[in-house]
Amino acid sequence: MRPEKPTIVEDLQKRLADSPFLIVVEYGGMNVEHFAELRTRLGGVGAGLTVVKNTFLRRSIKDAGLPELDAHLNGQTAFVVGEKDICAAAKVLKTFSAEFEKPKIRAGILDNSVLDTAQVIALADLPSKEVLQAQLLGLLLSPATKLVRTLNEPGASLARVLAAIAEKAPAAPAAPVAEVVVEAPAAPVEAAPAEESPAAE
Repeated sequence: MRPEKPTIVEDLQKRLADSPFLIVVEYGGMNVEHFAELRTRLGGVGAGLTVVKNTFLRRSIKDAGLPELDAHLNGQTAFVVGEKDICAAAKVLKTFSAEFEKPKIRAGILDNSVLDTAQVIALADLPSKEVLQAQLLGLLLSPATKLVRTLNEPGASLARVLAAIAEKAPAAPAAPVAEVVVEAPAAPVEAAPAEESPAAE
């Protein structure tokens, strides 16, 4: 083991541990201009491309506690890691490969699971994490916003109408207090004496 190997492995291990994803590519046939252009595009989505020996990457993956990718680590290998989501980086790789027929996507790791070439390419067709979050937030907030607006508006309109009526209407007179009158019982009425009819003569 050469003295620089532990340092290289430790650096790679840290980079793998700090990234939410890993994509392994085969870069055979790429020239300096290709690398420069691809690194610029990946940098625009918060990702980076690193050329590495297969033995170093294999050891770094193992030390980082990630699933093994031994079957995919052969030939001229480079890997992509980043600060953001895998979809944006996969989209750059897919587009670049369509333009220049290289690099070739071999495999990836996301959420401690191994992805094959087709799965990485499928991720490239998804919106970025930020777009997905915005769409999800919009879906969650839209019904709630409409519901709150629907519930609040009739109540607010009714309150405004009632307030306007209250301001324009004259003050209503106070209701009279009902007087309770207790009537004394009526005195008994004496019958008037009947007039004596004249005696029949």
